[in-house]
Amino acid sequence: MNITKKNLKDAVTENILSVEQSEKLIEFLNAQPNIGPKFDFTHILYYFGGMIAIAAMTLFMGLGWESFGGLGIVSISLFYAAIGLKLTNSFKAKGYDIPAGICGTFVIALTPLAVYGLQHALGVWPDESVYREYHRYIKWHWLYMELSTLAVGAIFAWKYKYPFLMMPIAVTLWYLSMDITAMLSGGDFDWELRKLVSMYSGLLMIALAFWIDIRSRNKADYAFWIYLFGVIAFWIGMSLQYSDSELSKFIYFCINLIMIFVGVMLVRRVFVVFGALGCSGYIGHLAFDIFQDSWLFPITLTVLGLLVIYLGILWQKHEQGITDKARKILPVALRELLESK
Repeated sequence: MNITKKNLKDAVTENILSVEQSEKLIEFLNAQPNIGPKFDFTHILYYFGGMIAIAAMTLFMGLGWESFGGLGIVSISLFYAAIGLKLTNSFKAKGYDIPAGICGTFVIALTPLAVYGLQHALGVWPDESVYREYHRYIKWHWLYMELSTLAVGAIFAWKYKYPFLMMPIAVTLWYLSMDITAMLSGGDFDWELRKLVSMYSGLLMIALAFWIDIRSRNKADYAFWIYLFGVIAFWIGMSLQYSDSELSKFIYFCINLIMIFVGVMLVRRVFVVFGALGCSGYIGHLAFDIFQDSWLFPITLTVLGLLVIYLGILWQKHEQGITDKARKILPVALRELLESK
């Protein structure tokens, strides 16, 4: 939780802390290194500026860059990367961890552009596609750019250990899953295969994020971006699966309920948000398709909602006891992860 000055003032009012203790605690907290993102004006400027720079070299690359040729693109990319790397090290030395992580991310984001230029320079680019299509279309030959980005991202994440460095890695893993599908289908627009690959690659990304979460449980949040894109890929792939079986739709509903539970346990809102969307979709299906003309369904749904609220009250009363008993049977690493949330 975030401790505010009002919390400390309330603790003094309740005689939990003395005024002197609260002042010393504020001084202690202010002296701690600030490596995590916050929603304040300074951090908004950091991320806004960083995303402008990253978007300029990725999403908004125009055809004008093609006039530089392969070697020109490689040279410019390396020049910008050198500046980004210099800023990363400079900010790191001065203790500005958020700007350092953003600049490191900028360098990683330059990798596909540099590899694209290199392939053109070597004369091995396979078709007439251009770099600005990298973020728009699915093609198998983006794989070289994606694998190179993952390699550079892994090196930077190992060397600098800033959580924001995981963002381009997560995006690239998502792109990679889609482009591998294109390669497996021979470039055909096979929706069924794409949905399956999205779902299973999303599961793999979630598993990777959980492993990272376990390994970094006492450090920074390195798993956030992998969880985000993993859940998106899994949920979209699962939700687009077609079935006319009510049993399979109910199983879909149950999986979304499990996602909500997992999100609460791991304190990961992305699971809760998408799980809630899936549950709402299933309830909508029941309301408009199965029980369209039933006067009993709204009443049943209302009672169910009130029961859920009552379960929430019971959970609040007995949460600590249930949590303590449940965690005793968990592995130590998982128990420590949950206790750190």
